[in-house]
Amino acid sequence: MKHTMQQILFVAGAILLPIQAAVPTTPSTEERIAKSIRKELLTMPFLTIFDNLSYRIDGDTVHLYGQVIRPTLKSDAANRVARLEGIARVDNQIEILPLSPFDDRLRLAVARAVYGQSALNRYALGANPSIRIIVKNGNVTLEGVVNDTGARNIANIQANGVFGVFSVTNNLRVEK
Repeated sequence: MKHTMQQILFVAGAILLPIQAAVPTTPSTEERIAKSIRKELLTMPFLTIFDNLSYRIDGDTVHLYGQVIRPTLKSDAANRVARLEGIARVDNQIEILPLSPFDDRLRLAVARAVYGQSALNRYALGANPSIRIIVKNGNVTLEGVVNDTGARNIANIQANGVFGVFSVTNNLRVEK
């Protein structure tokens, strides 16, 4: 009898869990603002795989971080975020990467090496590729998200194999 009662409670619990999960929840104000900021930053014109933008919300203040190759992207990002509802202040700490023909050549070479690798070319698809290539004074930083550790390691090897690259910092995160 005790064993049967445990089975009944387990089945009843299994039936109730999906019903509880189906109850719609309203997103918090911070989640709504975060979603709006993300959309504004990702839909900026002239944002490329050579730019990296991130943010942090602190009450009604948004802190912008990252690196861009065009100075107009820095101001455009701040202006787009500042006009969102619920944002009182924008702390723009986006770094403008120095102009350098050497770095420009490295950006293209690293992009070809990374996205040209058959195991990684799927990350180049879509309007917003998930691997960002930041080059500053010959040093490369890989930012973004990949599906597994193998892709993360291949991207690192490919970037390190480009002639002229001084160092590679692999900040690629593996999707959970």
